[in-house]
Amino acid sequence: MSVEQWIDLQCHRARPQMVRTLQVCLRRHGNEVRVRFRLDGDRRRIIIPVPCEPRINTQLWRHTCFEAFIAIAGQAAYHEFNFAPSGEWCIYAFRGYRDGEPLADETMRPRIDVRFTGSGLELDALVRLDTLSAIHAAAPMRIGLAAVIETADGLSYWALRHPADRPDFHNADGFALRLDPPGAEIS
Repeated sequence: MSVEQWIDLQCHRARPQMVRTLQVCLRRHGNEVRVRFRLDGDRRRIIIPVPCEPRINTQLWRHTCFEAFIAIAGQAAYHEFNFAPSGEWCIYAFRGYRDGEPLADETMRPRIDVRFTGSGLELDALVRLDTLSAIHAAAPMRIGLAAVIETADGLSYWALRHPADRPDFHNADGFALRLDPPGAEIS
């Protein structure tokens, strides 16, 4: 059994003082990907969406939201997954850079669990890959992990890598992890 590896996300530009760290842990098992985000900061000053019934909702990135981008290695198409601490979610399918739309299919609903800690929160999302036409279990994937954190001072943008002057989670150069088929390690 492998040890969990937490990866630090980087804030685009200046980090708001109320956020100390934002980390993510990723694991692929069969037709599922589990992504765990861990936010550490001054929870009183971070705006966290109120819990509600799990449902599809677009534009979650306008508030505190955690995101995963999954592409098959060597292909321009990718999927974007948005997970809000409220329990809301959205999955988008893109043919290429920002060329796509949301998938309004409840059968694709990820399992989202949120746990509040004394200094932040952890969001755990489990995504089934077998519901996505462009992704199959044996393919190596390129992964982008990101978050938008809302505070009273505005939004901050976090990612594995920020390849441009402006925050752009859709930039394929930001898909900085390679996730091989089950049994292989993250690289």
